[in-house]
Amino acid sequence: MTTQISAMTPHRFMDKWQNTLFGERQAAQEWFADLCRLVGHPTPVERNDPENFTFEKHVPGGFADAYLANHFAWEFKKREFQLPDAFNQLLRYQVYLRTPPLLIVSSFELIRIQTNFPGKETVVHEISIYDLPRPEKFKQLLNIFFAPHEFEPDRTPEDVTQETALLFKEIVEEMERRDAANEELAKYLNQLIFCLYAEDTDLLPNKVFADIAGSYWSDPSEFNLYIQDLFEAMSAGGRYGSSPIKHFNGDLFSSVKPVDLSAPALLNLSLAVKKNWRNIEPSIFGTLFEGALDASKRSQLGAHYTSADDIMAVIEPVIMKPLRQEWQAAKAQTDALLSDGNRDDALAVLSKFRDRLTSVTVLDPACGSGNFLYIALRALLDLEKEVMDYAAEQGQYDWTPRVSPAQMRGLEIDHYAAEIARTALWIGYIQWHQTNGFGYAHNPVLMPFGIVQRTDAILTYDDDGNPLEPEWPDAEFIVSNPPFLGYSGMRANLGNDYTDALFGVYGDRLPNASDLCCYWLEKARAQIAAGKTKRAGLLATQGIRGRDSRAVLQRIKDTGDIFMAVSDQEWMLDGANVRISIIGFDDGSETEITLDGEVVSGINANLTTGVDVTTAHILRENADLSFEGPSPKGSFDIPASIARLMLGQPLNVNGKPNSDVVRRVMSARDIAQIPRGIYTIDFGVMEFDDACQYEMPFGHVEDVVRPQRVNNRIRRRAEYWWQYGAPATQMRQALQGLSRYIATPRISKHRLFVWVDAEIMCNDSTDVFASDDDYFFGVLHSQYHRVWALELGTQLEDRPRYTPTTCFETFPFPRPTDAQRAAIAHAARRLHELRDNWLNPAETDLLGNPVVAETERRRRTLTALYNANPAWLQNAHAALDHAVAHAYGWPPDLPDRRILANLLALNARRHAQEQAQDAAV
Repeated sequence: MTTQISAMTPHRFMDKWQNTLFGERQAAQEWFADLCRLVGHPTPVERNDPENFTFEKHVPGGFADAYLANHFAWEFKKREFQLPDAFNQLLRYQVYLRTPPLLIVSSFELIRIQTNFPGKETVVHEISIYDLPRPEKFKQLLNIFFAPHEFEPDRTPEDVTQETALLFKEIVEEMERRDAANEELAKYLNQLIFCLYAEDTDLLPNKVFADIAGSYWSDPSEFNLYIQDLFEAMSAGGRYGSSPIKHFNGDLFSSVKPVDLSAPALLNLSLAVKKNWRNIEPSIFGTLFEGALDASKRSQLGAHYTSADDIMAVIEPVIMKPLRQEWQAAKAQTDALLSDGNRDDALAVLSKFRDRLTSVTVLDPACGSGNFLYIALRALLDLEKEVMDYAAEQGQYDWTPRVSPAQMRGLEIDHYAAEIARTALWIGYIQWHQTNGFGYAHNPVLMPFGIVQRTDAILTYDDDGNPLEPEWPDAEFIVSNPPFLGYSGMRANLGNDYTDALFGVYGDRLPNASDLCCYWLEKARAQIAAGKTKRAGLLATQGIRGRDSRAVLQRIKDTGDIFMAVSDQEWMLDGANVRISIIGFDDGSETEITLDGEVVSGINANLTTGVDVTTAHILRENADLSFEGPSPKGSFDIPASIARLMLGQPLNVNGKPNSDVVRRVMSARDIAQIPRGIYTIDFGVMEFDDACQYEMPFGHVEDVVRPQRVNNRIRRRAEYWWQYGAPATQMRQALQGLSRYIATPRISKHRLFVWVDAEIMCNDSTDVFASDDDYFFGVLHSQYHRVWALELGTQLEDRPRYTPTTCFETFPFPRPTDAQRAAIAHAARRLHELRDNWLNPAETDLLGNPVVAETERRRRTLTALYNANPAWLQNAHAALDHAVAHAYGWPPDLPDRRILANLLALNARRHAQEQAQDAAV
């Protein structure tokens, strides 16, 4: 584009347009043409490209006064006080103008530019025509037409939100040092946070809050007097000094009780005033500010949060998909009526659908700081705007959205989170209006909606102290990210009384070993079964696919169905990357079923499709063979140096050596990686009198373990402090008389099985098998057991977890002939021999030269071997698999899904045989 030579200069432009008597309609286009001439840019008429550069660019519901594609949309008003309304028009138009990077409003004497770059904070620049002779202002004017990217801000809304949250973190930490952190402080700080936002969005006028914070930060008592006056004016409406104050009211200002902040805290507040609160990001606001207020979550602050896109992975399929389908049907009906000339009926259909959107209710029964509720509210508002825009195309203009926070319901037990959730929802609601060009004119500003109830969602008590299941508010949709806590952690984190009460209330509806999140899924299922809720979408720990937690998914399928699931997804939870499952379910009405983004015929209770191995039965023939290794629950392990000292002691007073109780211990790491050479002190199930006779080992346990266990919440561990916390008595009995047994890491990338000498004890990171049979070892290490175990086990992150009850006790072994058994045993011995030779090569060759360097020797682990998967290892496993296939009577090249189907059918036959035998007896 060549620059046009023009006689227009800044001074001539000022002289022509200052104090003009013309109005907008008479002179706006000539004013804009003069501006083009001033900067040397063609006018719209000179460019002659009405699609991309024009006056009066048509959009549904109106016209943009000037438009330059990929540069700006421009609205003109005669007076400066009219510019906010003009800006709201642009916000409504922008989606039809391909979201230009600059939104500009102007009068004859002032140009106001707001940046509009996706994913960046918005910044406002102003150019007065009287400043045009200044080079920096003239440069800004040139950039509007020639380089709009020069206006792009560096910071994102996330950056702004983190900065503001960090300031509040410092305020709260300072207050905590004065023992001032409590529920009143939480509510008070939320009131302050809202004031900061309200001031930057012109809901509070004349910088009244900034003046109080800036003037009285060094005098807390004066600050309290003035802030109380302001809060009282906001609560009822009125005046603060000469400034008119809107009627705010609502839950947030229903009580006015300032908490004494220290001068350092108020100094940080005065700094917070200077931040751009208009641009805080509601989708992470709650998480970051909850972290600022809650010390237990403060380590997350500024780095970790769940994104809006991740939350929409739940909101979209559960809530928005059926609503969008309803909208498409309503739109098609409207189009048909319009084509027949029935305009009034068509507009009535649109109005009815908007009423439908205002009837939608959403419950998050573990709402935390409100992110799921805000994203749901925003999605509903976005859909309503789409309907409003379509109605505007038909000539029906209504610029007042009706969807509101009153449609959201939340349950949250933490007072910090509950307060933040309310604030986040209100800020997000107001921000959506202002971002989309809808002037926010509610009176009162904050309606007194009980959006979030502070309560326990899964357990309550009656007046007599008896535990009860609480009632949830009715809601059409339930979405939530409930807390994850495994069975083993419940008593430690929730206490024995709460845990026992929870188990008692839910009885046989859920196994006691279920993850805590399962109680939320069960209650959501019950809401659907009772007709109080249509659809639910909840996050769950990845382990929900395992036997005990999976029971809730089976209950969901018994009374309805799972219509959407993500079996394995990374997620940000409490500041850490975890792997989760997402489950969407209803009463069985949904006909399109998706698993991991693919349409499938159905979803099994373990979040798979096709062969439903969740129907597999535990087989009696596999009983008392597989066990979880014993769990120490204390520092029983000792290094080899201390073990050697103990083993070198003379016989004890009982005439027995310490080798009875000082044993090598093997963990999952020792199996898969370099053995650590660690020992453990294992008294088995010895009584106190017997254990104390092994003086040195007992003395070590008394000094080291007893202090760890004496106050344990589990009574047995406190009373029997010298024993392992879970001593695995049945495992010990099953291993008696064996010279070796089999072990596998419970959690491992590769499913590995190894032989373990009987004098070595495997701990609770392993599963063990009471067999010294090569045939048994071979079947376990075959493709058939590996495929079965992978399907019936669970996962920790991306590593499969083996569980004896589901992976082994359900597995139908072949019924081989003697020759087939011998072939499997031979192939198993060969596999073990080859692996052992690779892991433990000879130190020297026949000439005495080192065969393998020490560094290479240390790199030789089972994990490294199976990662590399050399040809000889593949051949050894292929020979083993072929022998096992022959014992089953199956072709050796079956695909995995066919193997599962065959094993499941065999499991069913074996179970039926066992039942028949029981019936005969």
